[in-house]
Amino acid sequence: MYLHLGQNVMVRYQDLIGIFDLDNTTWSFRTRRFLERAEREGRVVSVGDDLPRSFVLTQAEGGLPTVYITPLSAAALSARAARDIPI
Repeated sequence: MYLHLGQNVMVRYQDLIGIFDLDNTTWSFRTRRFLERAEREGRVVSVGDDLPRSFVLTQAEGGLPTVYITPLSAAALSARAARDIPI
């Protein structure tokens, strides 16, 4: 199954590491440093042109993590994931 991040971008649930709120997580120096490094290395994908509200971290098989910056809130993405994944 896939999680829709907006603008026709989807990631597989099995590749999903986490969904993070940008307002809360960018207070941390380590998070900012991680995001800056991922951007320098070309591992950041911007989903849409609207104001970014969250980022989704994924791990492809054998590859480095990819960061998706999305205008959807972390709560909306988490609700989508909870609705789609059978418990």
